[in-house]
Order: sequence, then C-alpha cells, then structure tokens
Amino acid sequence: MAVPLPGFEQILITVTSDDGPIEIACQVGGTGPALLLLHGFPQTKAIWHQVAPALAKHYTVVTADLRGYGASSKPHGKPDHTTYSKRAMAADQVALMKALGHEQFFLLGHDRGGRVSHRMAMDHPGSIQKLMVLDISPTLCMYENTTMEFAKGYWHWFFLIQPEPVPETMIGANPEYWLKNHMGRHAGTGIFTPDRWLEYLAGASNPQSMHAMCEDYRAAATIDLVHDRADREAGKILQMPLHVLWGEHGLVNKCFKPLDDWKKVANEVSGKSVPCGHYIPEEMPELVVAEAMQFFS
Repeated sequence: MAVPLPGFEQILITVTSDDGPIEIACQVGGTGPALLLLHGFPQTKAIWHQVAPALAKHYTVVTADLRGYGASSKPHGKPDHTTYSKRAMAADQVALMKALGHEQFFLLGHDRGGRVSHRMAMDHPGSIQKLMVLDISPTLCMYENTTMEFAKGYWHWFFLIQPEPVPETMIGANPEYWLKNHMGRHAGTGIFTPDRWLEYLAGASNPQSMHAMCEDYRAAATIDLVHDRADREAGKILQMPLHVLWGEHGLVNKCFKPLDDWKKVANEVSGKSVPCGHYIPEEMPELVVAEAMQFFS
C-alpha cells in the first residue's frame, strides 16, 4: 500500500503506450494550477509526503509513481531498453495529466524523476510551463564527463546497467542490505519514516520492480543518450524557465557544475546548492516547498 497523503485521493489511471496499456498510480490533492511531482530511484511518490500537502494549499498537486516503480505497471524491458526510455516514461506522465484534465502544468522531479522531467520538457514543451529538478545534471553531461571519483561514488550507475539478470539476481539475494547500503551512502536511513522505508523496501524486494529499475538505468546508458545527442545535434534546448537545486554534500556538487551543465540544454536557468545530501525532498522538505512556491508563482 502506498503511504497515504492526508487530503489526497489515490487514483490509478491507464494510459496507452507502445508497450501496451500502462497503469500509473498517483495521488491528487489541492486546488489551483496543476503541479506534477516525480520521484527518483529506488523510491516512489512517497518521497513527497512532507512536500505535497504544503504545496496543495496553493496548487493541484499530482504525485505519481513512474512506470516500473511503486504501484504503477512494471512491463518487462525490451532488448533495446526502449520500454524504460525516458521518452516512454515521460509520455506516460503527460497522458496521466491529460487524463486528469491538465493540458499544461508545472513539473518538479527528483533524481530519475528529474531525468524523466527533462525528457518530458524536451518532447512536450507545450505542456510544461516551468521545470524544476533536484540533484542532477543532464544525463548526457554526466556520462560524458565521468571521472574516477564519480564512478566510485555512483557505482550503481555502472552496476545496474549490466546485462539481465546479473544485477537483478544479486540485489534479489538480499534486497534490504542493498537498499540500506545504497540509500545510506547518500543520506543515511534515519530521514525515512518507517512507512516510507517499508514502501521503498517493497519495491526493491519485488523482482518485477527491481528489473524495471535496472532497465531504467540501462535505458539511460543507451537509448536515452541517443535521444539526448539528437537534441544536441539539432540545437534543441528547453525554452521554459528551469530551476535546479542540488545538495552541497552530494556527489553531483562534488563532480559537476549543475548551473553550467543545465545552461547548455536550457535557455533560462536558475538555481543553487542547498545544505544537505541527495534526498532533498526528505532531508529539507520546507526548503523545497519554499523554492517551489517562489519559482512556480
């Protein structure tokens, strides 16, 4: 069961895709302009449990599980990894918002949700009014500028892309150990309430979900780079305002320059580092709310 958000309705919407019908689980609450919140790996929409209720006082907030995560559909990945391309995952979310009656909306994504958000804004610029991302530089930039320090710190980027079923089998041998090791490296596990931790652990313990997560990363190292390079070669950049926050204690801050990196793919960029690690929505929810309110107003 998803961690419930007070005052939010739990909804399951079926969208069409090249991979067949996909069910996207979401929670909807509040009134005002539409705002979609997307989580990262290896988590679910539960990351927004302190952020979404505060934003719902001013916005119609939709927190959704990405394809392959949480209570959303988990199709088996195709050999070319297009099932979990950010293009496919972004199309799910645009269809979800249209089904909920929102042709245009604000967009906020953390981690993998930020990468889906980046692709969504590229592919569906008429739908995204403003874009905010948390603790990422663009995927292509990060792969093309990989250093020893980055590879050591984000070794899961290179482990999860190994051929099926290598990482799925190894993680499946002890999902809780994997989850504590992975998430503990970036923030410790103390910031996660017991109900959220159990939801994250359920995902890591589900073979279909763990396969989907690996496919998410396999796509990022293959088909997603094809799409990103095509945008670069065409000179295509984001035209809507983009705001980025990143943790000053995290590896993105140590290995990359997010403001400069995003200015290469977006026309109007603002942002700053914040005093925390990778899990910004759960480490500093009040700050995320304040930044979102200021940016999306």
